[in-house]
Order: sequence, then C-alpha cells, then structure tokens
Amino acid sequence: MKKNLLKAFFKTLLHHPFAVRFWDGDECTYNEGAPTFTIAFHQPLPVSKDLADPVMVFGEAYMDGLVDFEGNFDDLIRLLILNRFLARPEDEGFLNKATEVIGQINDCSKHKENIQHHYDLGNEFFSRWLDETMSYSCGYFKQPENTLYQAQIQKIDHCLKKLQLIPGEKLLDIGSGWGWLLIRAARDYGVHATGVTLSEEQYEATQKRIKDYGLEGQVTVRLLNYLDLEENAHFDKVVSVGMFEHVGKENLPTYMKKVRQLLKPGGLSLLHSIMGPREAPVNSWIRCYIFPGGYIPSLRETISLLPEYDFHLLHAESLRLHYAKTLDHWLENYLKEWDWVVQTYDERFARMWKLYLMACAAHFRASGLNIYQLAFTKGLNNSLESTLEPLLKKENAKHTVT
Repeated sequence: MKKNLLKAFFKTLLHHPFAVRFWDGDECTYNEGAPTFTIAFHQPLPVSKDLADPVMVFGEAYMDGLVDFEGNFDDLIRLLILNRFLARPEDEGFLNKATEVIGQINDCSKHKENIQHHYDLGNEFFSRWLDETMSYSCGYFKQPENTLYQAQIQKIDHCLKKLQLIPGEKLLDIGSGWGWLLIRAARDYGVHATGVTLSEEQYEATQKRIKDYGLEGQVTVRLLNYLDLEENAHFDKVVSVGMFEHVGKENLPTYMKKVRQLLKPGGLSLLHSIMGPREAPVNSWIRCYIFPGGYIPSLRETISLLPEYDFHLLHAESLRLHYAKTLDHWLENYLKEWDWVVQTYDERFARMWKLYLMACAAHFRASGLNIYQLAFTKGLNNSLESTLEPLLKKENAKHTVT
C-alpha cells in the first residue's frame, strides 16, 4: 500500500497525538501535542489490504511483522475508540452490521469447535505463562504486590466465599478450565464438585489433579457441553468463570434457562464474565484469530435476563482493573517464553498472541470493557448472608491446596 494513501488515512484520525514512522525513515506526527505512541512500518502494506477495516489490517500487519507499535498501547486503543474504529452503538449503520455478525447462532457443535480453537493449543503452551493453578481468567489482587499465583488463589476463594458453600452441598462449575476451583471447593469447603468442559486438554489435566489429590469420590469432571447435562441433575450452587463470553449472543437466554433448570429452588449462582458497557459485536481481528463465535454481552443485557428466569440479583462487583493487571502478568510471562513459542509454533503465531494480550490489557484500562461477578438466586432465598462483609472477612477452615 502506497505511503500517500496511508498518510491520507492517518490524517483522518483525530483526538490524540501520535507518530508514524514509514519504512523509508520518513516520520510524521498527527494532532497537537507530544505523541505518546508510534506506528512503525518496516515494509509497505500489501496493495490488497483495505483500510475500511483498519483493526483487521493493522492486526494482520503486526502478525506478519510489517508493523510494530511503540509507546503507550493504551492510547492507541483510545485513538481507535475515539475515531470509531472499534464498534460503538451510536455509529451510523452499527445496528445492521451488529445484526449481521451476531445473528449467527452459536450452536453446540460450533461451540465445541470454537473452544477447541482457543483452548486446545496444548497444556504446555498455557502452563508456560499462566500461574501454577492454570487459571485462565481474571485474578484478584488484594495488594498491588501480589504475585499472579496469589491473585488467582484469591480469586478462587473470592468466588467460593460468595457462593456461601455448606459442607455436603453439590456444586457445578460450568466451564471448569483446569479444575483448580473444583479442587479447592472440595478440599476447603467439603462440597461435592462437578465440572464440565469442552476442552480435551483441560479435561485430561483436571482428571490428573483429581487423582493427585485423592478426590475421586468428591470431584467429577465431564467432557461435554453444559447443555447436555441431564435434566434431573440438580445442584445447590452453580458457578461459571470466564465461560459466558463463549456462548454467543443468541444463546445468552439459553444459558440462563439451563442454569435455572440445574439449580435447586433457592440455589445460588455466581457468574464471572467479561461484559461491555454497551451491546456491540466483537472486533473482526479477535473474532477471526482468537475467539471465533465469541460475544461480549453488556452488563445491562445480562442483568435484564435475570427476571425472565426468576433470578434475583444479590450483588454485582467490577474487577476491571484486576483483569488489566492479570493480563500484564500474563504478557510478562509470555515474553519470557518467546523463543519457545516461536520454535514450537511460528513467529506469526507468537506475535498474534502478544498482540492479543497487549490489546486486552489496554481495553480494560481504556475502552470501558469490564469484568463482573454477578451473584443471584433462583427464587427468593432469605437465609443467605445479605451483605458481602461477613463473607469476605470469613477465613476458610483450612487452606490445604498449595
């Protein structure tokens, strides 16, 4: 793509100062003020690229090593938002585009394919940059100096305390990942825990953990879609951490309906999910390369579903900056494994995941992207703690998982 065409495009980007350095050494600055980031071209873009979708164009160019981003990446994300290159509901034609993208039903078979696309890259890949618990979701940093491992253990405990577990209860974890929440719930709270996952890698790793801790009679993991759980399966508590984003917009009500079926009357559910400030489709680059079939629901559309299934909200909590900090830790760990990732996969793959981690952290700081924990009951339950304070101060009877 010729330099004059790129220069014309960059002149249209307003509201924030930035610089562009072209492959021939020519450098231009745009907008008033000192630039806080630079878009650095190593080579011209292919003439086939269409700047009508700059998120996809520059995402792929970064993957291919044609361009790098230097400086404050959060400000680059802000620039895209301010110039409406990341979806905003008030954009002209937004509803038509959104309907086209999210109107595709994410059925069960496609759901499994989408999960495997992301999670079945191999346990070794994730183990190299996640913490020891293999938690691939937002941590909970009680103190700024907490390690990633401490933050993930604190997140799991944060969830389990909110569930107000009682020994002997039956707990279901929808999208149970590598199983640490199941293990900790059984060991520290004495419940019977069942997890479901669509990832074969996660299933096998959880099975091993169950055997390692001698919990075969107390913890079960199943390789199936949560929608395929038997109609007569009933649980006192249901938790889901980082799974709701994968069901697709058309299946948000389906999720709620299934949770209602699985919960006993008065049962409590905790939903831990990324949510946006408004309804919007996932950007094209993320949808293509990272989360095919994914959809980030808004807080209001999620909460609006609750009354339709006789769910009553107890409390909601934002962990937005906790996720930004979690992603910063993941990126730091990931970069330490750079050579291994390149050798095992290739450099394009390595750059793709680096961009994904950088962009997600920036979104949580700059775009209004959030993560919420919503606790709600099936029907009214007047016997539960009515405030969070006693739950969060309560110490577990034992902390045996290390």
